[in-house]
Amino acid sequence: MSENTKPRVLIIGAGAMGVVSGYYLHLAGVEVTFLIRPHRAEALNRPQILYCYDDNALKTYKEYTYLTNPSDIIGGKYDYIIVTLDGASLHSPAGTSLVKTIGSAARQDPNTKILLGTIFFDIRTWFLSVSGLAAEQVTTCHFDIHAYATKAVTLPLHPPTSAALLAQSDFAYTDKLPQGFTTDDSARSVAEGFAAVWNKCGISTCAVKSATECAASINSLFPVFAACEITEWPKFRDISSADKEIWSLVVAAVKEIQGLDVHGEIGLKMARETTEEGLARELAGWEEVMMPLDVQGFNRFHHGAKLRAQGRLHLESCAERGEAEGKSMAALRELMRRVEVNGA
Repeated sequence: MSENTKPRVLIIGAGAMGVVSGYYLHLAGVEVTFLIRPHRAEALNRPQILYCYDDNALKTYKEYTYLTNPSDIIGGKYDYIIVTLDGASLHSPAGTSLVKTIGSAARQDPNTKILLGTIFFDIRTWFLSVSGLAAEQVTTCHFDIHAYATKAVTLPLHPPTSAALLAQSDFAYTDKLPQGFTTDDSARSVAEGFAAVWNKCGISTCAVKSATECAASINSLFPVFAACEITEWPKFRDISSADKEIWSLVVAAVKEIQGLDVHGEIGLKMARETTEEGLARELAGWEEVMMPLDVQGFNRFHHGAKLRAQGRLHLESCAERGEAEGKSMAALRELMRRVEVNGA
């Protein structure tokens, strides 16, 4: 990529993460292309209307192209490919076939780098194996901006949110955390190169963090979402008192996941420092920072409905890894049992 050439980014998927990241990358001067399923073409034939909770305003995003045939990405000469599919979808036969196609495209052009935005336990190891790509070509990332499709769910409203503007939008988002996007350092050159591109948008930043820190933090959140499902998604400020016995079980499961060998010394340190009171306080802080977005309404939709299958598979993977390491994972197994009973 020369200094006079726009970076070219392919985004796999045009859901909330895909479209909102595409909008930010457009602001950074990037040429964005989406790979979508054919049924999404009609929606993308018109501009995407985005509602921003942060300034209570609508944004119009139309500067993109799209493809519907995965084989068309081969020879596309993209600087970066961002994968936004969830773990269950990526592990499906169609998802696995897509990963192989991405591998073919990136092997033809070694300048193409992959940002794997799929949240799943040890997903990068699986992706490298299936795609056949070199480790230095693939890093893991996650989207810190909270975004959702407004036609899929109606969240509780908090001032000064405009119901009228929300109704006009395709997606809504808030960028309240210190960074809007995070890449881990499992392939540092990929992470740092992409962060430099993202940061040119001028309104958000991309952080580069330790891969083990990212994994330990994200993997250990899933027991919290399981507890929220059991207790009917209470406000985070009330989570430790909603069902004290469940909360004690959840925190024990969180500490089991943090302590997995794959999380190294960082995970062990997190497990030593995690307490019932401290975790409840941290979650309540998250809830407060995200206002006026109702974060538990968002989580109920995103983790309790849309990505429920991924959450179940993620917890099972964590339990199996711990047991393979000789750990009992008793708290996590009991929590998973209660989630299944609750969902029956």
